[in-house]
Amino acid sequence: MSTLAQGSVEGGNPLVNIGIFGAFVVVTLVIVFRASRNTKTASDYYAAGRSFSGPQNGTAIAGDYLSAASFLGIAGAIAVYGYDGFLYSIGFLVAWLVALLLVAELLRNTGKFTMGDVLAFRMRQRPVRAAAATSTLAVSFFYLLAQMAGAGGLVSLLLGVEGDVGQGVVIAVVGIVMIIYVLVGGMKGTTWVQIIKAGLLIAGTAVMTVWVLGKYGLNLSELLGSASQAAGGGDALLNPGEQYGESGTTQLDFLSLGIALVLGTAGLPHVLMRFYTVPTSKEARRSVVWAIAWIGLFYLFTLVLGYGAAALVGTDTITNAPGGENAAAPLLALELGGPVLLGFIAAVAFATILAVVAGLTITASASFAHDVYANVIKKGKVDSKTTEVKVARITACVIGAVAIVGGILAKDQNVAFLVALAFAVAASANLPTILYSLFWKRFNTRGALWSIYGGLTTTLVLIVFSPAVSGSDDAMIPGADFAWFPLSNPGIVSIPLSFLLGIIGTMTSKEHLEGKHKEMEVRSLTGAGAEKATVH
Repeated sequence: MSTLAQGSVEGGNPLVNIGIFGAFVVVTLVIVFRASRNTKTASDYYAAGRSFSGPQNGTAIAGDYLSAASFLGIAGAIAVYGYDGFLYSIGFLVAWLVALLLVAELLRNTGKFTMGDVLAFRMRQRPVRAAAATSTLAVSFFYLLAQMAGAGGLVSLLLGVEGDVGQGVVIAVVGIVMIIYVLVGGMKGTTWVQIIKAGLLIAGTAVMTVWVLGKYGLNLSELLGSASQAAGGGDALLNPGEQYGESGTTQLDFLSLGIALVLGTAGLPHVLMRFYTVPTSKEARRSVVWAIAWIGLFYLFTLVLGYGAAALVGTDTITNAPGGENAAAPLLALELGGPVLLGFIAAVAFATILAVVAGLTITASASFAHDVYANVIKKGKVDSKTTEVKVARITACVIGAVAIVGGILAKDQNVAFLVALAFAVAASANLPTILYSLFWKRFNTRGALWSIYGGLTTTLVLIVFSPAVSGSDDAMIPGADFAWFPLSNPGIVSIPLSFLLGIIGTMTSKEHLEGKHKEMEVRSLTGAGAEKATVH
């Protein structure tokens, strides 16, 4: 996902776009207020009272996962780079198999609300919870900043709001609405927002997909041939290597990114937290199956939309439009259905940002209130029904304010590295500790701390000194050059290192927790005791 340039899509109607988006906000706020009437306890606020079914939660997961980067960025990448752009879709989708097979059900059975619950089940509570909260807040912050920064550019692209003040105001509005969702509705209200957003997104892309295919007699081969002709008559869009085939370094960079995407999803805290909103482990499994179905369908749609944009709009038109690649889907909507369809797509893009930032905010606030405040600071001696939820709401306000300020400051920056950083941190710091905790009986507190802090530190250092930050044309700091790490994504180094640090830390510690692991293993596999889990 790249920074969106200033200027609006020519031919669009900003008033229509704002009107449709306003209608979405009003409808979802009404639903959030209705959902909030039953939000009383910590379980209600963090896990929606475990009241959602598998299909409902799976749809919400899809709404949480399919960000603005997925919607606008992947369609644009396919339109401009063809085959290489579609590889993003494949990486994001395959990642869910890792989540389904290794994480979803076991996590649901073992924990209560956060990743810290899972790690603290068999280790020393305070240091492990503090480490888990640090990692969760880091991932959430970078992901949140990327979404908020993208909102400013999206506004200029779709609504014609130009200038620093105008974009700053809209970022603030997005942040305030998101804070209201989280404060009032908790996880239940946020989940309904994500379900509605997923429905809108998939319905909108389905209509556009059928429309595009209809222009080519519902023949995908005809569409691909037309896109190839529009791009200059060669097969560049249909063959691998257009984006990542320049050199061995770029190919290695893509491998690194792919590893981070595939492994990072199973460690994203806002995705993991969704598994606690269902009543049973069976529903957790069903959640992921439904999520895979919806997300897979969406990414198949992006294939048609990307090549459709290349064929009907033209690659040159897309790259020269405000927002570059990100303009592909809006320009295609304008080409197909005029300002009304563009307005709907604009509203869906904003709904996407709102739903994702709301999910991230409630995850970060829950991690701080439950892990840091309740279990580290108060040592578990806190009234979960009032104090802990109050702290979570205050934290949500603080996180929202930081996200607004960060989004305004970063709106003109390249935010692609923020998304990559979030996935790399999740894959490096979170996933190794989760897998070791679930499957390795020798694993202990030192191993967890070395893995989390080592993975987090390595990822941050390698990103700071990578071409994503300096030393390249599209770097965050274009004029500077202090990059010594050749890859934009550090996953290929930081992920194996984090696994290794977990092993070294464990083997150099005399702490043995095998007995506790047996209890955890029984519970993770059977769900025994999970249904009766209390807050502390």
